[in-house]
Amino acid sequence: MTATVRTVLGELPPERLGLCDAHDHLFLRSPLLPGQELADPVAAEAELRQFAAHGGQALVQWTPYGMGRRRRDLVALSRATGVHLVAATGLHQAVHYDPRTLRGLDLAALFVAELTGDGPRAGLIKVAGGYHGLDAHARRTMAAAAEAHHATGAPIAVHHELGTAADEVLDLLCDSHGVAPARVILGHLGRFPDLRLHRRLADAGAYLAFDGPSRTHHATDHHLFDCLVSLADAGHLDRLLLGGDTTTAAARGNPGPAHLPRTLRPRITAELGEPAATRILVTNPAHAFAW
Repeated sequence: MTATVRTVLGELPPERLGLCDAHDHLFLRSPLLPGQELADPVAAEAELRQFAAHGGQALVQWTPYGMGRRRRDLVALSRATGVHLVAATGLHQAVHYDPRTLRGLDLAALFVAELTGDGPRAGLIKVAGGYHGLDAHARRTMAAAAEAHHATGAPIAVHHELGTAADEVLDLLCDSHGVAPARVILGHLGRFPDLRLHRRLADAGAYLAFDGPSRTHHATDHHLFDCLVSLADAGHLDRLLLGGDTTTAAARGNPGPAHLPRTLRPRITAELGEPAATRILVTNPAHAFAW
């Protein structure tokens, strides 16, 4: 079977994905974050146009079910800007939902329907752990994600609270539920810059996403290149992904998705060479998000 990346406009050959922001949010809503909603298509379009002007070609939105994804707006934005957009199904931590929203849901069936049904389809399953551990909600959600993955082949992307509990996630998804490590994307690892842990996770075969450089409330910049160089030196260049997770809220002082191609790509090229920059920003996302 031919591998494809599932965008909101349909199937895309992986080699056409291009320079990819592997984790960001154009739209987001949570009762945990009152007053911080991302719900402005005009602002989202402006960010995407800046991203494209600096060479960005694809963006993966990790906003899951029930958090204001606005998938039909993603369709319009992709058509207007030419940027390939990948949407998510899945669930975040329980604190991001009214408990009534989740009661009685068949999560695996929901995820499969959003990955394969009518309308703009999701292209990945996003789930979340907790701080240094996994609660009952995380275990239920990850079990459903694994079931949906086995039914569809969709990759599973994981929010790690402050970068923690990645070992536990791999044990649960891969050892207990049979997901191949290469189908798992471990997010926010730059927030927990344990270089030995990073190498162990890469040794297992998972993708490691360093997402959130220059977010105003997560000072990860000064760790980023130590982490990338450590993994490259250990032979794990093919396990690395970069995402902004900077959101469209420029008013909060975040630089937006354009920071990735405008600032970080030249620095990666200077530090590791052009082939490495292309591997991290183009080749690896094409593999990680392909079904």
